[in-house]
Amino acid sequence: MILIATLVVAIIAVGGTAIAALSLIPTADAADAEAALAAQIDRLAAASPAARDALVEGLSGVSDAGALVAEIPATGAVIGSAAAVVPARVIADVRAGLSVSTEVRRDGVSYLVEGRPTGSGAGVVAAQDVRSARSLGTRVLWPLVAALAIGFAAAALVAVVAARRLSRPLTRVATAARALAAGDREVRLVASGVAEVAEVETALETLAAALSRSERRQREFLLSISHEMRTPLTAIRGYAEALADGLVSPDRSHEIGDVLRTETARLTAFTSDLLALARLEADDFPIHPSSIDIAEIAADAARAWRATADAAQVTVELDVAPTRAYADGHRLRQIIDGLLENALRVSPPQTTITLRTRQHGPSEVLVEVADGGPGLTADDAAHAFDRGLLRERYRDVRAVGSGLGLSIAARLVQRMGGQIVACPREPNGTSFAVTLPVPVAGPSAPPLV
Repeated sequence: MILIATLVVAIIAVGGTAIAALSLIPTADAADAEAALAAQIDRLAAASPAARDALVEGLSGVSDAGALVAEIPATGAVIGSAAAVVPARVIADVRAGLSVSTEVRRDGVSYLVEGRPTGSGAGVVAAQDVRSARSLGTRVLWPLVAALAIGFAAAALVAVVAARRLSRPLTRVATAARALAAGDREVRLVASGVAEVAEVETALETLAAALSRSERRQREFLLSISHEMRTPLTAIRGYAEALADGLVSPDRSHEIGDVLRTETARLTAFTSDLLALARLEADDFPIHPSSIDIAEIAADAARAWRATADAAQVTVELDVAPTRAYADGHRLRQIIDGLLENALRVSPPQTTITLRTRQHGPSEVLVEVADGGPGLTADDAAHAFDRGLLRERYRDVRAVGSGLGLSIAARLVQRMGGQIVACPREPNGTSFAVTLPVPVAGPSAPPLV
């Protein structure tokens, strides 16, 4: 395809050059003939009367001599071979003392006519058949054709070389792309000498590496989730079999009921998080923003979690200022609940969790949840919202959740047009800060999807 396109361009270029050149040849011929005829008549007009008479007589006696000449005396008939060609208006203009340069047509033949006055109402004229002025075209036509043919051959050769140079690396890139689509993530390409193709090759290798990392994380995450779900399922299955076989005494029914309820709640939490994340990554997940009082939502969340915090000997401190945001109130409460749950999980007894709201610049409001837990490193904070990353790092070090909560919170905030960041605190603990846009005066916006 590249070869065909290049050849077509060469053909168009050579053809355009040929058309332009051939269209210019007649014009050049006419200009050349007109200049030669004008020079001839100027010399004739400047000659002495005797020499002029001799020249007119001599040229008039030669047929097919190229130029026809005639002398216009002050009185009497026009003398010379051009007399039959030159019209009366030209003769009149010359006798009136005017120089004439024109083209006339006689008996279906076009003539170039030049006339010059010689004084006292006399003058000379010369005429030349336009057909005899085509000598330049005859002289240059075949050399021009040969030059164009050589040019086309050279262009075709360059097209073949360029097409091969481009098509080979592009073919390799296409093969690599198909391998990538088939699941091969070890795509490696030899650097091409063409800069643009080399950029595509580099981008393809980068894509392959990114896909490999993403799929590895996904596999690790799924393996982790599968392992965590297997634990409550094993407990539920064991107790169910024991109940079915009559191996559980009635006095242990409450204990077993509590275990089954706890493990079922864990499974429900896992599946709810997975479903929520799947919906957030779909295009039809609706967000219904409006002007909401975030201080009120934060206060409701703090009241709801205070009993759980008291049981864990953790204080939930509320620091709110009257602020309004343009967001989905239900989804904002979901985000705050997730951040508080995460903070309670990592906070040791006798520590404080602070839930804060305030204005953050002229166009944003801030919701912050800060805990007194073990904290995060700078690298942890930069990747805190990557699905399951912190869980994998700390599952054997401290209490961790499903690995989905922070990822869900980040996607919800993004859908509402805000941002969420994690920052380590000194001397310990972590702060999660959510910024949301303030309401804008005007009609209500449609739901965000």
